[in-house]
Amino acid sequence: MVATKKTKIVIGLLSIFAMGSGQVSSGVLPEDRIDVLYHSYDGGGVTIDGPSVLVRKDIANKVSVYGNYYVDMVSSASIDVEATASAYTEERTQLSAGADYLYDKTMINLSFTNSSEDDYEANTVSFGISQDFFGDLTTLGMGFSLGDDTVKRNGDDAFEESTEHRRYNLSLTQILTKNIIANLVIETVIDEGFLNNPYRSVRYLDENSGSLGYSYEAELYPHTRNSDALALRTMYYLPYRAALRFEARYFSDSWGISANNVELRYTHPFESGLILEAKVRRYQQDGADFYSDLFAFKEATNFRARDKELSTYSNTSIGLGLTYELKSEYLSWFNKSTVNLYWDHMQFDYDDFRDVTAGGDVGTEELYSFDADVIRFYFSFWY
Repeated sequence: MVATKKTKIVIGLLSIFAMGSGQVSSGVLPEDRIDVLYHSYDGGGVTIDGPSVLVRKDIANKVSVYGNYYVDMVSSASIDVEATASAYTEERTQLSAGADYLYDKTMINLSFTNSSEDDYEANTVSFGISQDFFGDLTTLGMGFSLGDDTVKRNGDDAFEESTEHRRYNLSLTQILTKNIIANLVIETVIDEGFLNNPYRSVRYLDENSGSLGYSYEAELYPHTRNSDALALRTMYYLPYRAALRFEARYFSDSWGISANNVELRYTHPFESGLILEAKVRRYQQDGADFYSDLFAFKEATNFRARDKELSTYSNTSIGLGLTYELKSEYLSWFNKSTVNLYWDHMQFDYDDFRDVTAGGDVGTEELYSFDADVIRFYFSFWY
């Protein structure tokens, strides 16, 4: 899903470690635990870092409740900012609370999330239910979430717009053999309201702009967007306790974007209590129908965008992770404790978004690309 706020795309990259998501298997409540996380993103002139704390607690072996506090501190001098504005800093705070209720082989999930910035407020309510069948070999799940966002613009007190997001998903998990598990997920998202970034601009050819050769005007997006995604995930447990995981996902929307990604992940445990994880991921997408790096003239089309995340581009990621179980004598008041470090390196290559800060003739500037690194360092405590 493409972001509607200047930090959302980058923040989404940090959600690989989704603390407190409430997504659990039917028939088993999550264990009581505490997670304390530090995350960091650095790439494309943007740095984001901050803490997160998750606490989860079981009640009477029927209900598991959790709360999550998450902070993003953003400093941005991205290519878009350099071209049309000045660098900025901001802070996003997210609070989540939820509960999982287990009845026989049925799991019901309910959660609420509030995300707050000085110019963006988002509230989301989510509901899910899953059921085990056929001797617990099959799990069918479905979910719905409703998001209500308020968009503002710094320096313009009169500007205020709203956005609504409705998300539906259906999932099927099947144990195929004692070593293979497969999961199929279908998701539909309906977005309505103000869907573009109030700070972002498009550029167009302008003979009156002097030596620059172009000028800028505000982006203009449709007020509705429908998207569908299909994902297949499989996990194969190897004889020596390691595991292979494969994921393939296809996405398309009413704006003309189509995208797909594949990921391969390998997890290997050692007798020492160390777990090593490695992954490689490839993502590519075709751009939106109303995207252009350079429009022919002012107000050239009914809708127009120059957000690079709506362009045609690809992304290759590699990642490494280490988890180590701490010795019980160090933290004897917990049943189990782990320290975890994950690193992802991502390379973005854009096919039709040009770096206007690099100079050159209008429309022939070099294509933009950048690298980014994400680090997640956290402690987990079971009690």
